[in-house]
Amino acid sequence: MLLNWTVMILYNYFSAMFVGPGYVPLGWTPEKSQDCMYLQYCKVCQSYKAPRSHHCRKCNRCVMKMDHHCPWINNCCGYQNHASFTLFLLLAPLGCIHASFIFVMTMYTQLYNRISFGWSSVKIDMSAAKRDPRPIIPFGLSAFAASLFALGLALGTTIAVGMLFIIQMKVILTNKTSIESWIEEKAKDRIQYYQTGETFIFPYDMGSKWKNFKQVFTWSGIPEGDGLDWPVRDGCHQYSLTIEQLKQKADKRVRSVRYRAIEDYSGVCCPVTKGIKTFFTTPCTEEPRIALSKGDLILATRGLKHWMYGEKIHDSAADGGIRERGWFPRKCVEKCQYDSETDQPVDGEKKNR
Repeated sequence: MLLNWTVMILYNYFSAMFVGPGYVPLGWTPEKSQDCMYLQYCKVCQSYKAPRSHHCRKCNRCVMKMDHHCPWINNCCGYQNHASFTLFLLLAPLGCIHASFIFVMTMYTQLYNRISFGWSSVKIDMSAAKRDPRPIIPFGLSAFAASLFALGLALGTTIAVGMLFIIQMKVILTNKTSIESWIEEKAKDRIQYYQTGETFIFPYDMGSKWKNFKQVFTWSGIPEGDGLDWPVRDGCHQYSLTIEQLKQKADKRVRSVRYRAIEDYSGVCCPVTKGIKTFFTTPCTEEPRIALSKGDLILATRGLKHWMYGEKIHDSAADGGIRERGWFPRKCVEKCQYDSETDQPVDGEKKNR
């Protein structure tokens, strides 16, 4: 049974790793040229981003139906490997539960055979079993310690990977990805912030958990569709989600604020010289940090109490130059007198979203 668990776990693990998520073809454009107005253009891949696709900085490609970049498989989880990745998240905890049961029963049996009950105390002799003098596998103090350590690893894996499986199943049963769930939340915030009165409906939810489930899991193991065109629910547009993304991107530009660097920052993850609070509140994310030199201009889009996220402004940015985006300490910058987009005096901080 343990061998079966191991084979199935490794098969799905390596499938998720080597099959990959599937990438948008380089230079891709929609069949109808007028549809380009609904899509974002990727300067790195020199193509339009297909619906549900996003550019991954680690893979350096636009990934079809991107959910997230997983460092454990050194690849993205997306259109082609979503099913195998989710099966790996299911089988790994099940195999660890089986192993945990074996470890617990082994330690219980061996300890029970080595316990001597006396009137004044209970003694445990790990040198030999009292009731079973010839065990099939020798079990001493080192074996007990190794079994206890392995039990801790198995239980830890069960809890950690099991929680990831639950999260993945929640998004799969609504036919979303982790990124799309975040886009939907931002859509609700945008509508509430501007009081537009519009209603955003996620277009890819088929209205049935079973239908959503079949979008990822099939008997053949090959997901439905081609990763570029997707079925949508009644009343929704093929580009409803991409149109919402363009609205959020425009809103992000409007509400961004220009800052000027007043201190140098090397771009390290946990800067010791920028204060204790800055050191211990570093953002727990894979997003990069950007190095700053005194006088640099940064367009900040979001922030925490001691950190901010933004894009460094270059002279060639408007001409398609290199974009530097990432986190930087708040104490290294000061707000400019004029807003970066409207070039008007700023009366106060923009609403922190």
